[in-house]
Amino acid sequence: MELILGILGLLCALYFALLVSIGMDFSWIWLVGAVLFWGIAAVHKYTVLHSIVIAKGLKIAVITVFAIGLLVFVIAEGCIVSRMSAEPKEDLDYMIVLGAQVHGERPSRALKLRLEKAAQEWERCGKPTLLLSGGQGDGESITEAECMKRFLVEKGIPEDKMILEDESVSTMENLQFCARLSDCKEKKTGIVSNNFHVYRALKLAKKQGYQDVCGVAAGSDWRYQIHYMVREAFALVKEKIKGNI
Repeated sequence: MELILGILGLLCALYFALLVSIGMDFSWIWLVGAVLFWGIAAVHKYTVLHSIVIAKGLKIAVITVFAIGLLVFVIAEGCIVSRMSAEPKEDLDYMIVLGAQVHGERPSRALKLRLEKAAQEWERCGKPTLLLSGGQGDGESITEAECMKRFLVEKGIPEDKMILEDESVSTMENLQFCARLSDCKEKKTGIVSNNFHVYRALKLAKKQGYQDVCGVAAGSDWRYQIHYMVREAFALVKEKIKGNI
């Protein structure tokens, strides 16, 4: 048992190092996982070596807490997976493209995948007005909205079919501020994001009163898919606790 836990801890630690090296947010969760696995292994080994018997009540309490946490995580992941292949309706009035990190003036891999999906689906969906939503964060020389506009113009989409929302810094604000600039809440609207993020974006939109909304799932970088899925489960639970979904 100690060997298995030790290996799991090592894998978590190595993944943490990889994520930190590229500046991935929420990467610390993998370090916590590593410490947890190693800690359980150490406690188990210590109790066996010293013939320590753990009280039955304590065992039940620990197992119960773990089981509840695992159940919540599995349910959250099931919800996330349910919208990972979402395709847009035809004849959309609006298509909201949610912002993601920009490196200087270039879209990150995540944002580029969203933009490529939007460009791919734009004509098939009836050439809807594109709401490009994202402000300017650390390390970004221009707003995410401006970066998206430049990319899509190069793909041949007319600039007059775009509305830039360049103040938001979260998914909730993306949706709130887009609604201020248009009547997208009352119209047929697609929301473009990476596959793991679509479910939460749709739940947030419906909570805000979007009446006819669908997801448009772009791909994501397979190297970090596990991290994205774990991070998104925590984000989903957080939004639920805060009453945002």
